[in-house]
Amino acid sequence: MQAPVRPEDIDTATQVPVLNLNGITKTFPGVRALSEVSLALYPGQVTALVGENGAGKSTIVKVLTGIYQPDGGVLELDGKPTSFATAQEATRAGITAIHQETVLFDELTVAENIFIGHTPRTRWGLIDWPEIEMRARDILARIGADLDPRAPLRNLGIASKHLVAIARALSVDARVVIMDEPTAALSHKEIEELYELVERLKSEGRAILFISHKFDEIFRIADRYTVFRDGEHVGSGLISDVTEDALVRMMVGRSVDQIFPARDKTPGKKVLEVDSLSHPTEFDDISFTLRKGEILGFYGLVGSGRSEVMQAIFGITSPSRGTVQIDGRRVTLRSPADAVANGIVYVPEDRGKQGAVIGLPIFQNVTLASLNQTSRNGFTRLAQEFDLAREYTERLDLRAASLDQDVGNLSGGNQQKVVIAKWLATKPRVIILDEPTKGIDIGSKAAVHAFMAELAAQGLAVIMVSSEIPEVLGMSDRVMVMREGLLAAELSGADLTPETLVRYAADIKGAA
Repeated sequence: MQAPVRPEDIDTATQVPVLNLNGITKTFPGVRALSEVSLALYPGQVTALVGENGAGKSTIVKVLTGIYQPDGGVLELDGKPTSFATAQEATRAGITAIHQETVLFDELTVAENIFIGHTPRTRWGLIDWPEIEMRARDILARIGADLDPRAPLRNLGIASKHLVAIARALSVDARVVIMDEPTAALSHKEIEELYELVERLKSEGRAILFISHKFDEIFRIADRYTVFRDGEHVGSGLISDVTEDALVRMMVGRSVDQIFPARDKTPGKKVLEVDSLSHPTEFDDISFTLRKGEILGFYGLVGSGRSEVMQAIFGITSPSRGTVQIDGRRVTLRSPADAVANGIVYVPEDRGKQGAVIGLPIFQNVTLASLNQTSRNGFTRLAQEFDLAREYTERLDLRAASLDQDVGNLSGGNQQKVVIAKWLATKPRVIILDEPTKGIDIGSKAAVHAFMAELAAQGLAVIMVSSEIPEVLGMSDRVMVMREGLLAAELSGADLTPETLVRYAADIKGAA
């Protein structure tokens, strides 16, 4: 085990990185994803990889983990050239990744998920169940996860599943740990625990690649940074030597002084009225109104019930009581089809499972909810599908090689744009955006925010569910704060501050 390494003690001219990439190039049909990029990962240090969606971050991770093989360049492990023909070779070399949307198996236990693919065996070649359970307990205890190794994964919440994904990554003797948006599904307390885990990994001499769009995380946890832009390396160095604005300029090639667009905050007539909406287990007595041209924010901590309310309004779940009215007319929403027919659409938080259809091309994803516009006599018309998809993807500035491209090959931010385009093509009256910029970069965030402002200016009524306080403050006309399934406050104007949001959401005494 290597001794802890302090950033100030690093001399990059003499110390050999654990993993070093030089001149890495990767090309796909019609797209050059990486162009002679460099990346160095040092023992006992966190290197933040920063860049907009489409900058090449996901591609370099797949090169590091053996999923992709580069077309050019050199990869060195402990100063010696190497290559990983498969993901298994990368794992054997001590490289492991914790992805934002790691695939886990609900029907298996926690322990089985941790050791899938490298299950301990007895000397007779049989699965060693006692060994699996014992080692799983040790790993879970090490990362501070109070989970039963024998519990079925389907019984766990999102945050607990994320801890299982971390445990799985650490179940191999990792020398390099890649963390791709590791805090996306975690609460504030769980994020603090993750930071403690990172410090432990650093003290053990492991090299960590940390990918995040949250600058507060980067400046808190990283020792070094590397910036990619459009598949190229544009800068790297010590985090202590760079400012947030300098990183943004490197990322986007410009200074982003005003993230949130200026808007005329004069809403029109009432479009949506929700009265006393309740669910047996998720929320109770939710009432609010939404006006034409308004952006209504919903804020709350993890588990506050925000998404559950939106899913009920969209007809995914059935409330136990309460009413929903559109333009003063009471509507019954038994299914998403009912909601869409009444002009309500919902862009979910989990775009991978509930939003985009991975495996279908972009144009079919966009037109999926608008087949009545692109078909005749039961047959779809390809030209009309492309025209409709092109109209809305161009409005959202989608970055893709072509509309034939599989949506699964897009960056997270561009997948989000496809999902938004799909629902906008239905020409709704009300659009619900659940964490619309989760996991996407600052440039894509600005594009989504600008488009939200444009939608409101055109008279669309917008509900935005967000966990990011700057986004809530910068985009909302009013904010409904939820806590434990209840509405804790409605805030606007001078009352809408970071302090009041947090106080009401966390039930901190002194909330006025």
